[in-house]
This record gives sequence, C-alpha cells and structure tokens, in this order.
Amino acid sequence: MPGLSFDVLRVGKPYYIINYGERSEFVIEKILVNDFLVKDIHTLERYRLNELFKFGKGNDFEIRELFDN
Repeated sequence: MPGLSFDVLRVGKPYYIINYGERSEFVIEKILVNDFLVKDIHTLERYRLNELFKFGKGNDFEIRELFDN
C-alpha cells in the first residue's frame, strides 16, 4: 500500500485518496476512534474517511498530502 499511513494523518491538513480509479480530496476535521471526520474540499460535504474504502481497497489505493512540499 503506497502513500501515507493512517497514523500520520493530522487535523487541518488536506489529503487525497485514490481508490479504484476515483480521487477524493478532503481536509481532516476530527480524529475519531478508528476513523476520521473529513470535509470534501470541492463539495464541502462531511463524511467519515472509512466511507471511501468500506467496500475494499483497490490495487491503486493511495493516500497522499494534497500540497506536498
């Protein structure tokens, strides 16, 4: 699994996930027990991070910082 580990995700930072060819960009709002509350950067919708991969992780699954310096 390339990319970042869930252990290094931080509140207030923007990230993106690629899973099964779909890319989602979001900001971590709150750390929950075994999950994260996130806000989509484009739609401002709030959801839990595990909703993006609750049906499995594809071969292309990757988490990265959005503005990697």
